[in-house]
Amino acid sequence: MGEQTRREFLKGVGLAAASAGTLSVLPSCTSMGGVTAKGKRPNVVLVITDDQGYGDLGCHGNPVIQTPNLDRLHSQSIRLTDFHVDPTCSPTRSALMTGHYSTRTGVWHTIMGRSLLGKHEVTMADVFSASGYRTGIFGKWHLGDNYPFRPQDRGFDEVLIHSGGGVGQGPDYWGNDYFDDTYQHNGEFKKFSGYCTDVWFDGAMKFIEANKERPFFCYLTTNAPHGPYLVAEKYKKMYEGKENVPNAAFYGMITNIDENMGRLMKKLKALGLEKDTILIFMTDNGTAAGIRKGLVFNAGMRGAKGSEYDGGHRVPCFIRWPGGELEGGRDVSWLTAHIDMLPTLIGLCGLKKPNGVEFDGTSLVPLLKNRSVRWFERTLLVHSQRIENPEKWRKSSVMTDRWRLVNGKELYDIKADPGQNNNIADENPKVVEKLRKAYEEWWADLSKVFNEYCETIIGSDKENPVRLMSHDWHTPRVPWNQGAVRSGMQANGFWAVEIERDGRYEFALRRWPLEVDKPITAAIEDGKAISATNARLKIADVDVSKPVPTDAHAATFRVQLKAGKTRLQTWFTDDKGESRGAYYVYVKRL
Repeated sequence: MGEQTRREFLKGVGLAAASAGTLSVLPSCTSMGGVTAKGKRPNVVLVITDDQGYGDLGCHGNPVIQTPNLDRLHSQSIRLTDFHVDPTCSPTRSALMTGHYSTRTGVWHTIMGRSLLGKHEVTMADVFSASGYRTGIFGKWHLGDNYPFRPQDRGFDEVLIHSGGGVGQGPDYWGNDYFDDTYQHNGEFKKFSGYCTDVWFDGAMKFIEANKERPFFCYLTTNAPHGPYLVAEKYKKMYEGKENVPNAAFYGMITNIDENMGRLMKKLKALGLEKDTILIFMTDNGTAAGIRKGLVFNAGMRGAKGSEYDGGHRVPCFIRWPGGELEGGRDVSWLTAHIDMLPTLIGLCGLKKPNGVEFDGTSLVPLLKNRSVRWFERTLLVHSQRIENPEKWRKSSVMTDRWRLVNGKELYDIKADPGQNNNIADENPKVVEKLRKAYEEWWADLSKVFNEYCETIIGSDKENPVRLMSHDWHTPRVPWNQGAVRSGMQANGFWAVEIERDGRYEFALRRWPLEVDKPITAAIEDGKAISATNARLKIADVDVSKPVPTDAHAATFRVQLKAGKTRLQTWFTDDKGESRGAYYVYVKRL
């Protein structure tokens, strides 16, 4: 689906892009489907946590972790017990937001310019907004920090997020450490008090209360329990010294999430919204720190975050709607996935389906509303690439309700062997052949986009100036976090960019972001000083250099550029010939 199709969808349902990138709703786009008993369409609160696995919940049999509120939600919900996502963060989020396999959207990594959601995609927020919903995101986006990839460019009205893939990563505000941090609120940096997870839930609940009289979509996406494993001591102490605890801080972060889930559910009830709100809880991949050699609880699965085995991508998914036609307290064991969520919500809420969009997923409404429905046989696929150019069969799984074909050669009967210990490929050649054929067709379809880039746009009124960070370099070694910047990591790569219009542009090449504002060669905190005597900028047909004074905070160039797609690369070089890229570049159309 091209960018023109996305624009046609938004225009067709009465949405117009405002100057700030937000969308305004015209009365003509109201949908009549999916109304509650009160005649109001259901609200949706979608909660997704980061790096929490299927086994990191008490209700799934973990004997140590304390998650009483999530356990209660589990008891009240329809549980999708064979629900799959991608094995890592950005790919899962791109698929969840679009109903498309992640690689189709341009996302197959968490860094390296491959975590940017293709601008042609219609997002879940676009769809809700098109049907008159107020939309908000609170926490982690991880699908791009610049126009046209930011959440405010993709259908969200209210935006409270950290930058990059986690608090403290390179694109995030410098020095953020989970406590009393500075986050982006509707495009502007703002200082907040408290622990990051508490901040996201506080923001979400304010949004919910402010929009209680109209339908809303609240996307509450915590960065916890992703590393670094930082949490208040009282949560960490709950698990220190206990048997079978692989990481006390990780478990403590989950218990803090659980407390916030309790606050959220209490708030919905107090506002009289509990019955008319679809509340969904899920996670973005397998556990990152919930298993360790000798200390394992992974619900009997093999693998963890990043793995092609079920432990890497089978996750919790609870769906509760007390006032709808969903009877809670039961399991749905059919094979389902993140790509099903958007078509399912379109069906449950009576939303307008995007014109010209063919989902890879399918609506699960019949499964959710009918205990006895006989579901169709389906094949789903997942892979973990995390490289610049995808490789065929790399860390892949082809899935049916019964089978898992892993890496194109290992076959497991998941019903008889949920731990994926017994490879029975040799005994079932016809099954292997059938699943390999499904993968080949899938790969041929997806591979059409492998050579395409998702370009950050510079020179647009939507974002001027633009702050670029090496997190999005196309290169094998990426300085994606603040630690790499402090250490002066010697690496370089290019940004894929699109110059929106002809004009004169200013490029400020920096080692440190503006909020730090130290000399290029300076060391801060426990970091390393670097040498830099020359700076170089290359973009389109422009290739310019200049000396770097000893105390310079930035090397600034002003150049004339023509509109079009191109590459941007920078260099800081010293007298010995050692070189690295500028980790931060501020680009301004003059």
